[in-house]
Amino acid sequence: MNILAGLIKQDSGSILYRGQSMLHDGDSFYTPRIGYMLQHDHLFEWRTILKNVLLGLEIRKELTKENIEYVEELLHKYGLYEFRHKKPSQLSGGMKQRAALIRTLALNPEILLLDEPFSALDYQTRLSVSGDIGSIIRENKKTAVLVTHNLSEAISLADKILVLSKRPATIKKQVKIALTITDHSPLGYRSAKEFNGYFNEIWEDLCDEKNI
Repeated sequence: MNILAGLIKQDSGSILYRGQSMLHDGDSFYTPRIGYMLQHDHLFEWRTILKNVLLGLEIRKELTKENIEYVEELLHKYGLYEFRHKKPSQLSGGMKQRAALIRTLALNPEILLLDEPFSALDYQTRLSVSGDIGSIIRENKKTAVLVTHNLSEAISLADKILVLSKRPATIKKQVKIALTITDHSPLGYRSAKEFNGYFNEIWEDLCDEKNI
């Protein structure tokens, strides 16, 4: 994730985005506009929720009227507007993760990098928030790369799953996901007739004796 975000340089190989190298002049990184959401929300307690979600725009000096209105629209849409003047400690874990995602979306990224963003949540909240965030990503038509150890979560959220080998990691398998559903809730995805087949296929790859 850090390599994709341009925070560190890879030791070897190349990174392409839509056919274009993400390395410029062999030294400095070229990257598309990327939003990076980590395992923990990293909201600052001394800032209100509104000021937290505006932080990226503030750093980039992009606090325009249009951008602020867009953020307020996101807060309205995802149930956080009435809490915009609260501090992070006054929100639930799920609400804080939604705020962290809105902070990321505020920058209007081309790609979202999600590094186990639900791992700190209890199961019930994780199920709910992952469903919400999956819907937010689809509604905003964003490309997202999600790292997760939860197979059900991966199958429910992804269009394609890359199964990695043991370290040093290589792509062992690619699985395209196509679920037949009418219910787009977290449980709806898990109830799809194809779900168990994907789960068993990926589980067998992960349990391969060479990769334990």
